[in-house]
Amino acid sequence: MKKILVTGPDGFVGTEVCGALLERTHIVRGAQWEANVLPEGCESVVVGDINAGTNWESALKDVDTVVHLAARVHVMNDTSDDPVVAFREVNVEGTRYLAECAAAAGVQHFIFISSIKVNGESTTGKPFTEGDVSNPEDPYAISKWEAEQVLREIEATTGMAVTILRPPLVYGPGVKANFLKMIQFVAKGIPLPFGSISNKRSLLGLGNFADLICHCLEEEAAKGETFLVSDGCDISTADLVRKISVAFEKKSRVVSVSPGLLRLLGCISGKQAMIKRLTESLVIDSSKVRRAAFAALTKCEV
Repeated sequence: MKKILVTGPDGFVGTEVCGALLERTHIVRGAQWEANVLPEGCESVVVGDINAGTNWESALKDVDTVVHLAARVHVMNDTSDDPVVAFREVNVEGTRYLAECAAAAGVQHFIFISSIKVNGESTTGKPFTEGDVSNPEDPYAISKWEAEQVLREIEATTGMAVTILRPPLVYGPGVKANFLKMIQFVAKGIPLPFGSISNKRSLLGLGNFADLICHCLEEEAAKGETFLVSDGCDISTADLVRKISVAFEKKSRVVSVSPGLLRLLGCISGKQAMIKRLTESLVIDSSKVRRAAFAALTKCEV
């Protein structure tokens, strides 16, 4: 049994992680921006905004392990004068200060949820691996990459072990953003123009992700490692739509539109990034984490 601090405990992933940890009889404390409902049995500590001035004293008291999920994520129609600075304030400096406070408080293990976007936005022919040169492109990915470097420096100087996980898109109950929109379109029987797309995307089921985080904090073999994680079942956008259609018992309405026309429509509508994610490939080689004994329960959910 460990006492674990989870940041972002009331989010899409955090709620699942807290529940999974409680099932394993760990003592779980959630650090929240503001008071919100948490899984039964999870202690709440309100810390406010996460930045270089957050007061972590009460949140870190007697904690063995920190699972740092909270982050500034992609913001639609970002109005920040300098998005990179805004992301760094939370994702880099906020993470730095939390890790420094955690090490000073005697925390032994810090699990950081990064992003596959640290590797890049897409793959062509070769899947991403932990050994690749990082290629973050947008402010969010850059901030996650910089936070990883900060954590490795703190690990080296304090002895607090750090585990870094880089997931792709995580799906499951409560998913939002583009995945939710796709589900809604399928449920309404709206045709989707991906019939000519032959891409492959790695995904990660919410339950799998929570299970892996639990194993990482329980196993010595995870300490000091960086893992790229996925279900291990890469799927095209068209096949994903078809599988969602089956789940809703709907007729699959996937029509063929040329990738070039889709990209043009993306440019016209200002949705280039979304079209890129739906049409290009992003494949992860998760064999490193699968070779580790603690990842034995990871399975394909798609």
